[in-house]
Amino acid sequence: MKLTCEEAKHIALLARLGMSEAEVEKFMVQLSHILENFEILKQVDTSGLSPTAQTVALQNVFRADEPQPSYPVQDVMANAPQREEDFFKTRPVLE
Repeated sequence: MKLTCEEAKHIALLARLGMSEAEVEKFMVQLSHILENFEILKQVDTSGLSPTAQTVALQNVFRADEPQPSYPVQDVMANAPQREEDFFKTRPVLE
């Protein structure tokens, strides 16, 4: 599917992308290639395949939650922009 320059500008506007004319031309060519690839994929017969929501088996990638010693307060507070004793000091959010 070949995009026109006006269609590319419209898509860029919808995506809130500020583009020069040269960038619009490049975007038009690149997006046209992507859409052509989808046209090729639409030709693949998938009628015998069941729909899948996940292509790989799900597994938990998180480690077990085990208590560990914390960093020393001096190390944590070393780069604090503002501090008050052993606490980070921030501007009040609510009055």
